Amino acid sequence: MAHCALEVADIFRTHGPVWRKTQRGHLSLGQLKVMSAIEQCRSAALGGHVLRCEGCGQDQIAYNSCRNRHCPKCQAASARRWLDARQADLLPVDYYHVVFTLPAPISAIAYYNKAAIYTLLFDVAAATLTTIAADPKHLGASIGATLVLHTWGSALTHHPHVHGIVPGGGLSPNGERWIACRPGFFLSVRVLSRLFRRRFLEQLEQVHRAGLLQFFGEFAALADAHAFTDWLAPLRKCEWVVYAKRPFAGPEAVLAYLSRYTHRVAISNSRLLAMDERGVTFRWKDYRAKGRTRRKTMTLDADEFMRRFLLHVLPSGFHRIRHYGLLANGNRTASLARIRELLLQQVNAAAHTSDVDSEPEPVRPSFFCPHCGDPMIILQIFVRGQPIRAPPQQARAP
Repeated sequence: MAHCALEVADIFRTHGPVWRKTQRGHLSLGQLKVMSAIEQCRSAALGGHVLRCEGCGQDQIAYNSCRNRHCPKCQAASARRWLDARQADLLPVDYYHVVFTLPAPISAIAYYNKAAIYTLLFDVAAATLTTIAADPKHLGASIGATLVLHTWGSALTHHPHVHGIVPGGGLSPNGERWIACRPGFFLSVRVLSRLFRRRFLEQLEQVHRAGLLQFFGEFAALADAHAFTDWLAPLRKCEWVVYAKRPFAGPEAVLAYLSRYTHRVAISNSRLLAMDERGVTFRWKDYRAKGRTRRKTMTLDADEFMRRFLLHVLPSGFHRIRHYGLLANGNRTASLARIRELLLQQVNAAAHTSDVDSEPEPVRPSFFCPHCGDPMIILQIFVRGQPIRAPPQQARAP
């Protein structure tokens, strides 16, 4: 893998210490941990090992990754493992891509209520899909969906939305028949948008009545129930964006799409262009423009760049990939087996072979030589220093 000339870690190391002092008391512990993890990722601070190639005899020092889910350098391996697990779940049907987006006013209060509002976004989007699909006027079937949360726009602004990957059909109410949607058409976007808007606002009012929302600054008055109801009134009339793309071109395209979206972070290192006295320059895509004019560059002050990046730190333990309906974790195996049976798919016998009868797979080496490609052996392991708790007070020598 080619090493990027500029990384988010470089920006944090250069400008982070001073910025953290000026923002003392305004950054959460989670944000501080993310900064510290990215700064230390693949450095001597996290430990590592000395490797030697069995072929050409070259020695190499490999430092450990931080494995933080917000780190631009630590997502490739996680994405591969997740995709390997999902590959067996793919069905020989069309798959559709649906996007549910929150309007800007709700996005503004979502930043201070991430767990509550992001959970609502997941659950209401899933309930909207399953409800409309179950209606005999539309599909009349039970469906499954995988939803992935993204909280950013291309310019690192706060823009919460979920991407849904949905098989193009479902099981009949009695479970005896596979009902496919019309070719090239899944569900009415207009109907999805109306139900999504109504249900989300109903659930949001319930969460407010339960006292689970916090309001600060210009939104402090919304803590009052009457003020909150008045604030919601215009949102009942405006259009909520629900977007559906045409079906993917086969299961391989679904996996390729998932590999780009499931473990994406707010900005990848490959989009960074320069860091100088003007600030940080990066590539972004303006979706309001058309054609090649969409691709633009933007320069932000380093402090503003770090602020925008940390907008997208998720609450600890929050799951950003969730499965619903037929694909829910509790019944996915049984549902997929039944669907394949109905689609007259021959069940893969190897998947049901007992572990006792199967031969163990050969252990694949973890490290390969960048010069000749032969496996590398570990000569020495050196442990990390301190656990990642907060940014270090001063840089330590390797």
